Amino acid sequence: MRTDPTELDRGDPLAAYRDRFVGAETPLVYFDGNSLGRPLKVTGERLRSFVEEEWGGRLIRGWDEGWLELPLRIGDDLGRTCLGAAPGQTIVGDSTTVLLYKAMRTAVAARPGRTEIVVDRDNFPTDRYVAQAVADECGLTIRWIDVDTSSGVTADLLREAVGERTALVVLSHVAYRSAYLADAADLTRIAHDAGALVLWDLCHSAGSVPVHLDDWDVDLAVGCTYKYLNGGPGSPAFVYARERLHDQLAQPIPGWMGHRDPFLMGPSYAPAPGIRRMLSGTPPIVGMLALQDMLALVSEAGIDAVRAKSVALTEYAAEVAEELLGDHGVTLASPRDSARRGGHISLEHPLMREATAALWARDVIPDYRDPDGLRIGLSPLSTSFAEVRRGLETVRDVLDALTP
Repeated sequence: MRTDPTELDRGDPLAAYRDRFVGAETPLVYFDGNSLGRPLKVTGERLRSFVEEEWGGRLIRGWDEGWLELPLRIGDDLGRTCLGAAPGQTIVGDSTTVLLYKAMRTAVAARPGRTEIVVDRDNFPTDRYVAQAVADECGLTIRWIDVDTSSGVTADLLREAVGERTALVVLSHVAYRSAYLADAADLTRIAHDAGALVLWDLCHSAGSVPVHLDDWDVDLAVGCTYKYLNGGPGSPAFVYARERLHDQLAQPIPGWMGHRDPFLMGPSYAPAPGIRRMLSGTPPIVGMLALQDMLALVSEAGIDAVRAKSVALTEYAAEVAEELLGDHGVTLASPRDSARRGGHISLEHPLMREATAALWARDVIPDYRDPDGLRIGLSPLSTSFAEVRRGLETVRDVLDALTP
């Protein structure tokens, strides 16, 4: 007997949080929370209040009354709530791509004489593109790691790739395609043993999987805020840098907001102390507002409870997919062991590209990833077990209709 989703929802200690999200009560099935999270209902009022009172009422005085410090203050909240990072090591601003570039350039500059950046071929495209661009700019080479697309970088693979030439290792904590959950502590230690720095991409783990950057001895990390952190489309990313590295952070885009004294307007650049030197231009204040609401919600629920719900959802999704889709030849392209899996699963079938378009037309919203992958992203605080069941039943019906 398969588990009844109604019973699972009834026993879910986080079930009440769904009511706080816009649209979570509708029949639409949202399987893309790992690409863009639903907005919180309170965020509309926060935005309205900001426009009318802070922006409209205080105008430029807002910079002196809190906006200048907001990237650091939210960074500290994010570090405490989701990243296992002590204060003063995380800051919000710029896009993920820009912060990856800054962090990579900073890291290779801190390892002069080393000539390689290590990246796996199945890392997110932006990570690979930026790493190649940094290598080209700095006269370095990329050492590629070939991985199984249903898993990710293992300790053995990394040991074979690093050595005395390695300046930087770029890794994703949760693989964007398979949801493979890397052993960050072990892989960081292997890179450090080779004398390299490590940059972790946390885009698919922040807000879903507990992260312990300080305990793992991580050097640098970057992540977005519009997936499980529900910051909204285009909300700014964050960058973490271990405190011991701050004096070495020679980031390549010096701007007035990262200056020691932004309003001095002097003839030359002097970097601000600490993590603030990773800023460049004016911070996107409006883009940070929704993130504050979600960080408060994750703090209230507890990241360990969020992870427990995430594991339960993906376990249930894998179980139901086997029950409903196994006879169609659908296979799980994610780790079966939940300890090695993040907050989504991928299902493979030759018709998944066509199925995705048909599902969207039926208000079931997953996304498609080559090769032949239907990615089911389950945001723990806004997704119910009944929603998972209903969505996968529709996947079955679509495949029935597409199969000759």
